[in-house]
Amino acid sequence: MSPQTFNPTKDIPSLSGKVLLITGGTAGLGAGSILELSKHQPAHIYFSGRNQTKANELIARVQKTSPNVPVTFIKCDIASLKSVQEAAATFKSQAERLDILMLNAGIMATPASTSPEGYEIQFATNHLGHALLVKLLMPLMEATAAQPNADVRIVNMSSYAYKQAPSNGIDFATLKTPQANLGGMIPGPRWSRYGQSKLAQLLYSQEIAKHHPSITSVSVHPGFIMTGLFDGLPFMTALPPLLMSLGKRTPVEEGHFAQCWAATAEKGSVVNGGYYEPIGKLTVPSTRQGKDERLAGELWTWTQRELEGW
Repeated sequence: MSPQTFNPTKDIPSLSGKVLLITGGTAGLGAGSILELSKHQPAHIYFSGRNQTKANELIARVQKTSPNVPVTFIKCDIASLKSVQEAAATFKSQAERLDILMLNAGIMATPASTSPEGYEIQFATNHLGHALLVKLLMPLMEATAAQPNADVRIVNMSSYAYKQAPSNGIDFATLKTPQANLGGMIPGPRWSRYGQSKLAQLLYSQEIAKHHPSITSVSVHPGFIMTGLFDGLPFMTALPPLLMSLGKRTPVEEGHFAQCWAATAEKGSVVNGGYYEPIGKLTVPSTRQGKDERLAGELWTWTQRELEGW
């Protein structure tokens, strides 16, 4: 399926009665998804992020295009487990159901550093914070899934960059360090750390599907899109993906199409645990690590252990 065959205006069905939560919704693909999905009249859209000003601007835009759709911002730093815990509590105090959880927030190729709880920052942001959100909201999602005609989904934003993970896939032994020297000279530590986190998102979606089969859980590569994630990257860091994506880039204004497809396509056409490339193309990961069921199970076990007590 190509972008030309997915027209969100026509192909996204009515979302009447559905409650959505989108992380990282203040800009980029998250904001695009909110604007797109709000046109189809969901019961409520919640979104998270760190920037209240941008959140207010987005809400004002939605009020112009979809004035009957309630939109609520929940401030959250997805890299901080404490912040995620607080955001989940806020959401649960306001929402009675959750039909679509879009794990969209993310960072890319950042300098070596750690999260407030001491985990490598890209892994904490892209995987672990989202995993905690899934854990805390899973009872509500399963309760929603048990209702008549329910179709509950988790859309986890992975990336083609899962191929840049280090040779062991996920270096569990050093995840509570900045991992400054992860991987080799090619693709370099910044991209190795990013690839590791995106591999984790891909594998974790498979594990959610196994452990919570009443929920449709998929991972999505949105395409090669020049979003704000490239802002501030050193030239030599940004150069490899810029060269690799020549002739393959998706326009920013269509960047959210793949995740919106995954969230709303007919249930029977979406494979639980699947990895999708644009748009709606079920794809078998091409690397050994991306197909490693043992590694996926190890990631699940490690994640559950790290999240005990949260």
